[in-house]
Amino acid sequence: MTNATVTYLFDPLCGWCYGATPMLDRLAAGGVELDLLPTGLFSGAGARPLDAGFAAHAWANDQRIERLSGQVFSQAYLDNVLNVRGTLLDSGAATLGISAAGLEDPRRRLPALKAIQHARYVDGRDIVTPSGVAAVLADAGMADAARLVLAPTDDLLGADRDLVGRGRALFQRLNANGVPSLAVIRNDAARLIGSNALFGSYDNLVAHLQAA
Repeated sequence: MTNATVTYLFDPLCGWCYGATPMLDRLAAGGVELDLLPTGLFSGAGARPLDAGFAAHAWANDQRIERLSGQVFSQAYLDNVLNVRGTLLDSGAATLGISAAGLEDPRRRLPALKAIQHARYVDGRDIVTPSGVAAVLADAGMADAARLVLAPTDDLLGADRDLVGRGRALFQRLNANGVPSLAVIRNDAARLIGSNALFGSYDNLVAHLQAA
């Protein structure tokens, strides 16, 4: 991967992105430097009520993701997240938390994303409100990021807008069909690695990245 940047496009409330996390861990452990960019899929205009119809659709997808990836979608998640009415599917707070974690060190975006995903899909915790995200980050040893989520600075808000803007721009540039997606950027040229590669064999994914 010499002279190349590998960018991961995601949304923290995307179940498929959660399913792709073990492959991201393997890439990071293998020395691949990942640039995480949120696309804002479920934030802003993309936020929506978590109604019964969407919850049923999500749970059916989640079972498929679990079979493919081995990632756990727990009963606590079903009971305390999907089956609770009156909440929004809104990734704005979670995305802000990831931006806060990586404000000084971008490498902390992945640990923050993993902590937020685990809190939702395994522990059945709230990650759609600032207080919920702050509690998760504090428990993950990121107290500085937790404080920023509760009292965002202009620097953080600007960084968050920049990250989401970059993610959306790259998503559109690549004509990506959805998240998760990987992009290999070499000499200002970007090549899309589709989500299917994140759910196959690790060796196949590495071959795709090296060929891009």
